[in-house]
Amino acid sequence: MRGRVLRALPVRPGVHLPGRPRLPLPPDRAPLQDPRTVKKPPVRKKPRLAVFKFASCDGCQLSLLSCEDELLAVAGAVEIANFLEASRAVVKGPYDVTLVEGSITTPHDAERILEVRAQSKFLVTIGACATAGGIQALRNFGDVKEFTSLVYARPDYISTLATSTPIASHVKVDYELRGCPVSKANLLELLSSLLHGRRPNIREHSVCLECKKRGTVCVMVAHGTPCLGPVTHDGCGAICPAFHRGCYGCFGPQETANTSSLAAAWTRMGSTGEDLTRAFRTYNASAEPFRREGDAHARPG
Repeated sequence: MRGRVLRALPVRPGVHLPGRPRLPLPPDRAPLQDPRTVKKPPVRKKPRLAVFKFASCDGCQLSLLSCEDELLAVAGAVEIANFLEASRAVVKGPYDVTLVEGSITTPHDAERILEVRAQSKFLVTIGACATAGGIQALRNFGDVKEFTSLVYARPDYISTLATSTPIASHVKVDYELRGCPVSKANLLELLSSLLHGRRPNIREHSVCLECKKRGTVCVMVAHGTPCLGPVTHDGCGAICPAFHRGCYGCFGPQETANTSSLAAAWTRMGSTGEDLTRAFRTYNASAEPFRREGDAHARPG
C-alpha cells in the first residue's frame, strides 16, 4: 500500500457507507415510486344539469340551445344528465341544477314535479309558463270542461286540471327566470353563477329602462300607444317599443309593479275595461299583480 494515493470518497446522497452518515436524496433526485402504490388525486365530478319540460312550447329550452358557442363552455363544465330536447341520454338523479320549463296542467305532472324537486339541489323555473302559468293559464278564467268539449272529439279521454299553475304553487323553487321566451343572456348568467357558487347578477328593472338605454322614444308619451313596459320586468331588450308598438308584458310583472296607476293612464288614453283585462291576461295571466288587475276590470260573470 506504500506509495498509493488514498482518495477520499465524495459525499454522495443516498449512498450509505459504514461509518458515514446517511444523507437524504434531494427532491429532484428522489427514487421513482411504484405507480401501483402512488395515490392519485380524487377526480372532481362535474355538476349534474337536468332540464325537464311540463306544459309548454319548448321555446325556453330552444333558447338554451340557441346559446351555441357559450353553450359549449357550459356543456364542458357540467354533466348533462337529462335534456331530451338535446340528447336521448337520461341519467338518474340526484341533480345539482335542474331547469324546469312549463306549467302544471295535469294530475300526472302534479306528481312528477314532486319527484323532480326531490332529486334536485337547486331547482330553477325558466319562462312565463313555469313562473306564471303561461298563456294556457287563460283556462283559469273559464270552464275547462267547456274548452275540452270544443277542442277534442272525445273529451272523456282527456285528463286535465281545471287550472294551469306555476311550478312554485306545487314545490319550493330556488330561483325564477322569467320571459316568453327566457333571455339567453340571463340564462347563461344563471348557470354560470350556480356553477361558481355566487348569486345571479340579473337586473330587476322595468322595460322602460331598456327603452332609455337604446334611445327609444316612449310610445305612450309620444304616440299615446298603450304599453305594459312600466310594470313589466326587463330582459327582452325592449323589442316591441323599438318597432313603435306597446310592450305585451312577456317577462311578467316587475317587482314593484304599480298596475293600478298604469291602468288609470290607459283609461285616460281611451282604453276600456275589456282592453285592460285582455292586456293583463296574456303570457303571465297567473302572476299575482297581473291577475289582480285583470280581475279588477273584468266583466261580472
